[in-house]
Amino acid sequence: MTSASAQGKTTRGKPSQGMSMRGKVALVTGATSGIGAATAEAVAGRGAYVLVAGRDAARGEAVVGAIRERGGRADFVGADLRDAQAVRRFARDAVERGGGRVDVLVNNAGIYPFGATADTEESLYDTVYALNVKAPFYLVAELAPGMADRGGGAIVNVSTMAAAIGFPGMALYGSSKAAVNLLTKAWAAEYGRQGVRVNAVQVGPTRTETTAQAEDSLRALAAQAPAQRPGTAAEVAASIVYLADDEESGFVQGAILPVDGGRAAV
Repeated sequence: MTSASAQGKTTRGKPSQGMSMRGKVALVTGATSGIGAATAEAVAGRGAYVLVAGRDAARGEAVVGAIRERGGRADFVGADLRDAQAVRRFARDAVERGGGRVDVLVNNAGIYPFGATADTEESLYDTVYALNVKAPFYLVAELAPGMADRGGGAIVNVSTMAAAIGFPGMALYGSSKAAVNLLTKAWAAEYGRQGVRVNAVQVGPTRTETTAQAEDSLRALAAQAPAQRPGTAAEVAASIVYLADDEESGFVQGAILPVDGGRAAV
């Protein structure tokens, strides 16, 4: 099992690719595919030791393998996010694997079902809020105090433009991410004075393994934005890494960054 190396201070000034996050331990949830996998690979590319978290061990190990092939450091961590106690156990396991710390948390795991409000079963409602709101809430509750004690850390929450724009069939999903947007600001206020930066990316239509299965709907949604195309997982990951990297965004706190092809402007 790979362990995190001894932590060292990064050199101030313009970051060098592959070096600006050296010595950091990063935990990325939902990292076995799509945006999460692209984020894990991008963070590892800047020198961080990455804990690739998810439910599918085979896909997680594939992401880890890709990172190691490029000379990066990573391990897979099975993520159980069913309830608060399971989330806390998962967070403590991540800290142990990280050599006693997690410096960067990317809350990417979630579920995004679409459907009419009248047809939404209570079980689905509970599942969406458990994964999209409760899990990041208790991950932050478990990990942010340690970051604060060490005087620094970065948390990036993955949200959606549906949290700020009303779309038919997205009431449940959008409202859960609207809660994440508010949590982002509240956590920035709560932990920012102790050196912990909390921000979010508000993602628009993005082509991933899952969304590519509904190509027509993806293109139709993307056509409403100035970019006139879906984003890529790598483009979203680049924005996440920007917010996670103290060398690039050290003065950014409590921000909700639209990464939506310009949809927020129209």
